[in-house]
Amino acid sequence: MIRIEIIPLIRSVLLSCTMALLLCPSDLAQDVVLEFDSAQTQINFTLGDILHTVHGTFTLKRSRLEFNPSTGQVTGLVVVDSSSGQSGNEGRDRKMHKEVLESNRFPEITFKPVSVRGHIALQGDSEVEVGGNFNLHGVDHDITLKAHLHIADDRLVADIHFPVLYVNWGLKNPSTFILRVSETVSIDLHATGRLMK
Repeated sequence: MIRIEIIPLIRSVLLSCTMALLLCPSDLAQDVVLEFDSAQTQINFTLGDILHTVHGTFTLKRSRLEFNPSTGQVTGLVVVDSSSGQSGNEGRDRKMHKEVLESNRFPEITFKPVSVRGHIALQGDSEVEVGGNFNLHGVDHDITLKAHLHIADDRLVADIHFPVLYVNWGLKNPSTFILRVSETVSIDLHATGRLMK
């Protein structure tokens, strides 16, 4: 008697689950497009030296990412205007663009994501790792960025902090006999974008 009652119940539950999956396809199966708003994106850099710490900014030129939450695969490009870098000191900035970044030859700094590790909540906060290629001074470098994401409706806010070992990557150290600066520059990115399906 018990067996007769349980079997129809199991069948009913399985049928209900199957119908729910067929009628309500998961949002996670769809590709999501993300475009950051340049006006609402801040890219700050910090470079330490013996006397004081240098702070500066860069400007986001454009970005478009396509992400598949079910596979973790991501494509697209984030482009930063190399010539937009400024620290508030004209002489220092002139040297940065002419001798270090060579902005005339390499006008763009780019990041091309390849994969995302970690679960992205459709609403609320998430911690993920984004792997990809960071192109600086015309050369690609494999890098993994740890990102804090916050999603509210169709808006996404990303906060990312990472070091750039610019000297190890072949760029000139701007240090002089009197002034010595760090061989690593820290980048803080605060970006706001819109999610589209």
